Amino acid sequence: MATTKKIAVIGLGNIGKIVAQNLVKGNRAVTLASRNVEDAVTLAEQLGSLATASDIASAMNEADIIVMAVWFNNIEKLFSDYGTALRGKIIIDPSNPIAPDDKGGFKKIIGENESGGELNSTLLPVGAKLVKALGTLGAASLASAAFQLPEQAVLFYASDDRSVDEEVDQLILDSGFNPLRIGGLNQSIRIEVFGDLHEFGALGKTVSLSEAKSRV
Repeated sequence: MATTKKIAVIGLGNIGKIVAQNLVKGNRAVTLASRNVEDAVTLAEQLGSLATASDIASAMNEADIIVMAVWFNNIEKLFSDYGTALRGKIIIDPSNPIAPDDKGGFKKIIGENESGGELNSTLLPVGAKLVKALGTLGAASLASAAFQLPEQAVLFYASDDRSVDEEVDQLILDSGFNPLRIGGLNQSIRIEVFGDLHEFGALGKTVSLSEAKSRV
């Protein structure tokens, strides 16, 4: 499916950089934005003509699909600060509600039975559509498993609004993975860290589409 939907990646940490790299490899244009504009300029120069650097406000205003590649705790402020710009947009949320523990690992920072996707949906700007996606693999696997052959790995996603499915499927395909929707945002906990469909949960690895379907 050809698409003219414009994509912006907000936040250029480990996940944001890899998402941008994968999209460019998949021949998809992307706008890069960060609190430090110089980071966006540097990465855009590395990625080539399909990548454009921007400030956050301009990127959000101009894009149709916005990947919020930031820490979970920062999303509420972005929703508040840029609520008007986000109206009517598809917001991709790859965040995980975790923080470093004192043992060299990570701990969940919300309730055991709560999901970041559902919590973020309650903060969503009017008219925006939230999709939990691009966060079911760690950064290393998100980079190494993209465009793998002979069978592509899966990225799961969850959304309440079925009207976004076609665009989200194409975004994930252009990123070098097979998309698989698992249901609404009430299923987000399954594809967040420690969930049964997350690499750092019961799944424990990347999976092919046939294997993924057997687990959903």
